[in-house]
Order: sequence, then structure tokens, then C-alpha cells
Amino acid sequence: MRRDAALLAGAALVIGFLLASAFQQPGYTDAYYYFNAAQRWTQSKGLTDAALWTYLGAPAPLPVPSHLYWMPFASIVQAVGLFIGGRSFHAAQFPLVLCYAGLVVLGYIAGFLIGKSRWAGWFAGLLTLFTGFLMPYWTMTDTFAVYGLVGAGSLIAMGIGRTRGGIGWWALSGALSGLAHLTRADGVLLLMVLIVVALWPRHEGFRVRAALIGLFAYLLVMSPWFIRNLTVIGTPLPVGGFSTAWMRSYDEIANYPPGASITDFLNWGIGNIIASRWDAFAGQLGTLWTFIGVEGSILFAPLMLLALWRRRFDPFLSGFALYAFGLHLAMTVVFAFPGPRGGLLHSASALVPFWAALGALGLEDAITLAAKRRRWPIQQARQFFSGAAVVYAILLSLFVFAGSINKWNTAGSVYRQIAAVLPANAVVMVNDPPAFYFQTGLSGVVLPNAPPEMIPVIAARYGVTHIILDINRTAPMNDLYLGKDTPLFLKPIYDEQGIRIFEVIR
Repeated sequence: MRRDAALLAGAALVIGFLLASAFQQPGYTDAYYYFNAAQRWTQSKGLTDAALWTYLGAPAPLPVPSHLYWMPFASIVQAVGLFIGGRSFHAAQFPLVLCYAGLVVLGYIAGFLIGKSRWAGWFAGLLTLFTGFLMPYWTMTDTFAVYGLVGAGSLIAMGIGRTRGGIGWWALSGALSGLAHLTRADGVLLLMVLIVVALWPRHEGFRVRAALIGLFAYLLVMSPWFIRNLTVIGTPLPVGGFSTAWMRSYDEIANYPPGASITDFLNWGIGNIIASRWDAFAGQLGTLWTFIGVEGSILFAPLMLLALWRRRFDPFLSGFALYAFGLHLAMTVVFAFPGPRGGLLHSASALVPFWAALGALGLEDAITLAAKRRRWPIQQARQFFSGAAVVYAILLSLFVFAGSINKWNTAGSVYRQIAAVLPANAVVMVNDPPAFYFQTGLSGVVLPNAPPEMIPVIAARYGVTHIILDINRTAPMNDLYLGKDTPLFLKPIYDEQGIRIFEVIR
């Protein structure tokens, strides 16, 4: 088992470094954000943001304390790479490659423990190595590799604690759930799952003790972050994030004044509420597509469900099944707008080793059932279809990965061009402040989901000097972008390539 895991880890390191080398910069808002925070930390600027992408919980003036919406561990991990390898993008990717390799090893372990064979371990490890639509994300400066490793690790430790006993496994699961929460706000769901699984009636052993030791380990990991937040904002965790449950559109993440209210949500009407939840489930980026396309790579989705159903009484899978169900439910019913816009995609990374194992075993189950009916030689059929499935996973992964290279490597490049018309001390209001900060070094805040009349208020609060509008703007800014109504407190200074820049007149 150790030799197999080492071989897969070596392969993952080689592939991970190849993936990382293809990208020359962060490719989207989240990746810019985590990298910027890591870089500022290594520059002795502390955990601070000079680019504000949401007003939720944000004090003034700039720079503000970082990670008041997103959590800090991914930036901390990247900062380790920056401290070791220099302050470059590729240095920040180095620890993410290690996390990716660790995730692949967890895929082998999950396959071995669920399928109880080296074949299942290898198959699951290879499917974790080549993950289709998730392939481009593992070495991007985001939370995917980090959360996948600590989240899946927590679930595996939980499963071993449930099946084999041993208080150390519950402690490990609790500590890893703490790291998962430190990586993503919804990582706290892992702690909830741990407590339920530990206290489950069919669990033999010291149920309450297991739950308490898991909780203690979680608190041990999270306490420094609680203390930091108490010092900076007066509460252990920011309180504004849950207001996203009351959003009526994703643009409300940029509301100013910040937050969405339960009153407006209820006044929206039951029809709109139900329709939004249905869209979160069956829409273009909804739960159904994320499960089938992203988590199941299309082909493996029904096989995963088949294997899970046939092993529904396996105590090792109880934590995984509860977490998977709870996560998809929360991202559909509660967080119906953040979920489809990336919340579910990010958090599902912790499920990858388990889905890989179940996909492999589901294929074996399907082959066994078909072979009995068609009188196939089971061994040869298993070898053929397993090989074909791995080839399919490789080809899908390469296709998806290739499509992201140019897109992400050129993201935000226009910001470098338009920065030439701005003064060196400009503070901008723009659609993607983390990308703008990475490309130009200029601080900024996000375009608000509010009428232009709010611009002077925000400008006074955060020192904004210029407004940048492009095709990706909030709806209240449409008339301003189209030139239908320019208020007296704004002076147009640039209008080219679909971009308009205004100076704020004070």
C-alpha cells in the first residue's frame, strides 16, 4: 500500500508541476484575492486587503483587515511558498502542488478502504489524479487543493474512527475540520458532521468522548483565528456572511449599504424564492450540473450513485454521505446564489477522493451485473472498461485544462493598459479590484450594486478617486456606462475599448 501511494504521489507531483507551469498568473477574482493577501503578508503588511471585492463586514479606510468574508488558510499556505521560493506566482503554487499530490494519495486510500483491494485503490487514485472539469483548479492560487486535502482528510479520519475506533482518529478529524473551516467558511459543516457521526447510535465505543475530542481539536486549530477576529472586528467570526442567504441576485454581494435583509427576501414572494432555489438546483451552474459534470465527470455520476447505494450501510462512508448531502442541500436551498457561483464547486473538492473511489467501484459493480447477464469474462471486462474509463478521464482533463490556459493567462491584462491614464496614487472603483490590484498595484473597491448617487459616499469612506466601468458592471451603473446621465461629481477622462473612466470630483 505504501509503495502504491508513493508511486501515485510521484506521478501527481510531476503532473502538478506541469499544470502549474502552464499558468503565469491568477486567472479569476478568487485566485487574485488569495494570492494578493499572501503576497502582502510576505511584504510585512500583515493580513490586509488593499482591494475590497465586497462591502460585507468591511471597515474603512483602505487597507482593511483581510479575510472578513473568505477564510485565510489558502493565503497562509501560499505565503509559505512565497517565503521559501521568492515572491512569485509560481512560488505560491508550490505548496498547492504538494496538496494536490496529497489529495491523490487520499484517493488511493479511500479506494483501498472502501473497495478493500489494491485495484480499487489504484483506480480511485488515477481518477483523483485526472479530475475532468476540476483539473485546471488544483494548482491555481485558490482554495481547491487545500480544502480538498484537509476536507477529505477529515472525512477519511472520521470514517476510520467510526469503523476501527481509536480516539486519535477523531482528534485528527477534528483538527482537519478546523483547517477546513480556516480554508472555507462552509468548512464548519465538517465539524457538524463529525459530531453527528460520533454520536450516531450504531457507533460502538465512547461516542460522547469522540465528539468532545473532535470538538476540542477543532477549537485548538481555530482559536488563533477567533482571537485575531476578536481583536480586529470584535467578534470571533464575521457576522455579515450569512446575509448572503437572503440575496435575491448574486449582484447583492456588492450591495452598499452592505448586506441583504430577510425582510426584502420575504417580500420578494414565495414564487421567486422557489424559482431561485429551482434554478440553483437545475440551472446552468446549479447543483445538478455540478454533481453530474464536475463531481462525476459526466460518465461516472451514475456509477458513483450505484456504488454508494450498494454500500449505504458501510460505516466508513457515513460521514462522507452526510457531508455530501448537507453540502449540496445548503448550496441549493440556503445559499442559492453563492452556491452556483462557485461555493459548491469549491467545497466539493473535499468529496473528490470518495467520488473517485465510488466511481471506480460503481464501474466494477456495473460490469459484474452486466457480465452475469451477458456471460462476459469478468476479469477481462473489468480490465478493458477500467482502462477505457481512465483514458476517458485523462482526455477530458486535458481538454478542459487546455481551454483554461489562454483565458486565465490573459485575464485582467486590459487593466495594465488603462492604468497609464491614472495617477500613481489613484484609488479605483472597479468590477474586479483584486485583479486590478495584482495587475497595477493600485488599491480599490468594488462597483456597488447601488445607484451612482452612492459613489460620493463610498468615495469619501474609502478614498476613491476614479471609477472604471466596463461590460461587467452592476445594473444600477448601466446608464452611467452608456453615457445617458453623468452626475456633476464625475468627470469623464477615458472612453475606449468598451471601458469608461471617470474622475471623482470632490
